[in-house]
Amino acid sequence: MSNTDEIIKILKDLKIPVFKAGEEPYERSVATSNLLHRYSRPACVVQPKNATHVRNVINEAKARGISITIKNGGHSYAGFSTADKGISLDLCKMKEVTLDMATKTVTLQGGALWGHAYKTLVNGRHDGYIINGGRCPTVGVSGFTLGGGLGPFTRMFGMGCDTLQSATLITASGTEVTVKKTDDPKSDKGKLFWALCGAGGGNFGVLVSMTLKLQQLSNPDGHVVAGRYTWYPDLSTPAKITELTTTMNNFYTADWPDQLTIDSSWLCELARSDPTGHSPIGVRFLVYYDGNQQSFRDLIDTHITHPELAKQLKRRSLVEKSTRFLHETLVSQWSEETIKAFPTNRSYSIYSSFVFKNNNPERISAITGLIQSEMAAFRALYPGETALLQVTWIHSGGQASRKPRSATAFRWRDAVYHAYIMVQWEDKWLEGDMREFLGRFRVALRPYSMMKEAAFINFPDETLLADVQERAYYGNNRQELQRVKHIWDKDNYWNWVQGVKLPPPKDKEEKATEVTSSVRFQPEVRPVSSMRASNVLYAETSFTESLASSSWTGGRVIGKEEDVVHQFGPVHAQDELSTDVLAAEQWDSFEHPPAQSTLTFSMGGGQVLRGLTDLGF
Repeated sequence: MSNTDEIIKILKDLKIPVFKAGEEPYERSVATSNLLHRYSRPACVVQPKNATHVRNVINEAKARGISITIKNGGHSYAGFSTADKGISLDLCKMKEVTLDMATKTVTLQGGALWGHAYKTLVNGRHDGYIINGGRCPTVGVSGFTLGGGLGPFTRMFGMGCDTLQSATLITASGTEVTVKKTDDPKSDKGKLFWALCGAGGGNFGVLVSMTLKLQQLSNPDGHVVAGRYTWYPDLSTPAKITELTTTMNNFYTADWPDQLTIDSSWLCELARSDPTGHSPIGVRFLVYYDGNQQSFRDLIDTHITHPELAKQLKRRSLVEKSTRFLHETLVSQWSEETIKAFPTNRSYSIYSSFVFKNNNPERISAITGLIQSEMAAFRALYPGETALLQVTWIHSGGQASRKPRSATAFRWRDAVYHAYIMVQWEDKWLEGDMREFLGRFRVALRPYSMMKEAAFINFPDETLLADVQERAYYGNNRQELQRVKHIWDKDNYWNWVQGVKLPPPKDKEEKATEVTSSVRFQPEVRPVSSMRASNVLYAETSFTESLASSSWTGGRVIGKEEDVVHQFGPVHAQDELSTDVLAAEQWDSFEHPPAQSTLTFSMGGGQVLRGLTDLGF
């Protein structure tokens, strides 16, 4: 009997849900929206129901040298929650959420999604209270928080991990450990708590429970101003192009108040027909504001220099109860991204992550100019194809930046925007071209990221090399993280490609060196616009590695950190019914859609989700 067959029998004898290939729960669990990971087939899928189950799985797997890949929501951009060997530990059955309004805390099991969390506020009609969580209801709470966590109200309340009060996890030794914010930071538990706040995903154990602090909005009515607008600017003349550039540069360098968050995504959709006849680029804005509508309008008039854009941002934003915002608006705002995350979306996607400050107008101008030129190149290189190039800027800063970089494992607190490039396509034959394009674009944009290499672990970049990824994600916090790793996982059982490593032997410790600013600002990069479309289909692994290697050659900065840089269908109901009754009924039975579903989505348009009920909650 093989180790796999043996452990499956043992887990079944222990009444722990375990499934093999061909069984429906297995196939539903491994189904992925990103076709790049369509052949990922773990030996088995285990769906524990409690901490005891998790402990038994770890003990049996470690004793047999079988690896475990932890899956919460399964949203990892780089596919790191998708297992191709060993055990896929799918926490989907551990989704209980307990809201305590007396202590203003919420306690969640390790498999809860943000939708489960928001449900407690919606059902209780707790307007004015927010859980500092994710934008997308189907994102896992634990993965979000353990990576730092950027939410709609990060600028008001800090990173998601800043609201973490306690966490319980099962370590590689099978020990159940609870660490708290109040633990002595010099103690082993205190150090583990610090590490979980930004670097906890898959590095120290399986999180089975966590407690977060509720936040109260400053608006006394408990209302939120929220909106969404996609702008297709007129780019028919050089003057109009300059107008776009000036508008966006002013937008990104504006001193927005902490109460306001505006995310933006530059869109270049090859399959999309241009409604204006002269706008090859769109910019989608998502608005979240803790305040009243008039003050929001005043802020837009102050900082948005383009009259038509200002008009539309005001027109397409509305005031609503915070519970309606959580139940309905977040789903509508992020409908495309939500749909893309389901297995019914049959496309290929690759990503790259960046971290920007906004204190240098020249640098912001260079970034926006580069985005425009590479989107023009994307259209020129691949005419007639169905593909999407998207550059998303997630608004950060505010309260998130008011703690020292060393306060938590999440390092890039002084960033104002966490950005990512996404390239998505539908025809498999385009993979080589799309990887080459992203590789070149990434190289060109990388020098503008903090330290010329900073990236956000919640937007993981699969191409980061082993000697780079810890610095890119954690900066100078990486050494302390390695020491914490040695305390809590000295055998390095939780060993994955972009995980925290054990400290190197003393004779091999990295010697930090400075590089001059002239080197930092002069990377040797061939612009994407100089590429020619290639008909060669590259071997995925070697091609990615070669591009990644070239991305990090010659401009490395080490040491001192500086800013270099189930079923779906239309549901119609009254608002109160949607917010209360339907939410209560649907959320308890939520499951990810089956691999085959009636829901379809086209990158050139298509179905838009309207609320949680459309997601099957």
